[in-house]
Amino acid sequence: MVSETEKSTSAHSGEVDDARVYERDQEEGDGIALPSHVAGSGTLNRLVDTARDYARAAASENTLKAYANDWAHFARWCRMKGTEPLPPSPEMIGLYLADLASGSGPSPSQSASRPLSVSTIDRRLSGLAWNYAQRGFSLDRKNRHIATVLAGIKRKHARPPVQKEAILAEDILAMVSTLSYDLRGLRDRAILLLGYAGGLRRSEIVSLDVHKDDTPDSGGWIEIFEKGALLTLNAKTGWREVEIGRGSKEQTCPVRALEQWLHFAKIDFGPVFVGTSRDGKRATETRLNDKHVARLIKRTVLDASIRSDLPEKERLALFSGHSLRAGLASSAEVDERYVQKQLGHASAEMTRRYQRRRDRFRVNLTKAAGL
Repeated sequence: MVSETEKSTSAHSGEVDDARVYERDQEEGDGIALPSHVAGSGTLNRLVDTARDYARAAASENTLKAYANDWAHFARWCRMKGTEPLPPSPEMIGLYLADLASGSGPSPSQSASRPLSVSTIDRRLSGLAWNYAQRGFSLDRKNRHIATVLAGIKRKHARPPVQKEAILAEDILAMVSTLSYDLRGLRDRAILLLGYAGGLRRSEIVSLDVHKDDTPDSGGWIEIFEKGALLTLNAKTGWREVEIGRGSKEQTCPVRALEQWLHFAKIDFGPVFVGTSRDGKRATETRLNDKHVARLIKRTVLDASIRSDLPEKERLALFSGHSLRAGLASSAEVDERYVQKQLGHASAEMTRRYQRRRDRFRVNLTKAAGL
């Protein structure tokens, strides 16, 4: 009989093996190589390396990490059930989805598993499809063993999405007032105000460069004019431009805050938002991680006593990077089309999901229909 210690050791060993397999796949460029009947050459080998670089750039780093975790979890689950993840088996994948939804069995870490949300299960399935494609297999999501199980999960367990709290105008003003005026404070003030006024994702904020093509990992660049700043972003939905006008007060103007940070940090090339030295007196050359934005939002929410009616743990759970986007959508008293353009949404319906307070009955179809 296998002991719990041996099971735990085996599970841990499996996790390490999965990590090694993923690293090997990354090094091999996700299967991109010359055909077996073509002899290699210096030129062709360089093109293979170039193609691998482009393949890795097809998805964001966070997406690739999530897909890697999805595959590692599924591979461990398969081993625990006495099977292998390759080649794809619609029957086993259907059972895997059912296990995720019901939380009926032990997790790969040998602790009791909990049911996952429908959105997480859908994401896991997308991750598996992507991983199979990188390994030369095709996963038919319309196969009845997968499609009918997933449809049943959605029908039985689907719930309205849990939305993060919007940071409104008065909230963002209170948050930036908690920041100091040293170099670190100037940077964080610019991050909050620019992210709020632009309705930016946290990844978009930290991926900005001063000029076009400053760095290989750039996600966009800024141009500062007399009337405001123009941001050119390589976002989830493609390239888009975001105009951020100057504010009515210099103390809370996002463009002024950006100018002050760049001036005192002596940044005229490369990433806009970088780290600072331990004493806070010098800017480094290292681009900030998007997690800094999330931590900054949560810290300033607490410091500004926003939603102080709730316990600290609940307050922290309410706010995230998306709170900036939701705040702009909820606070800007302009035509909805302008908000939709600023957020880069393909549909007005998506924009409305971000609006936490709006007059839902501004258009009254009942009266328009003559009742």
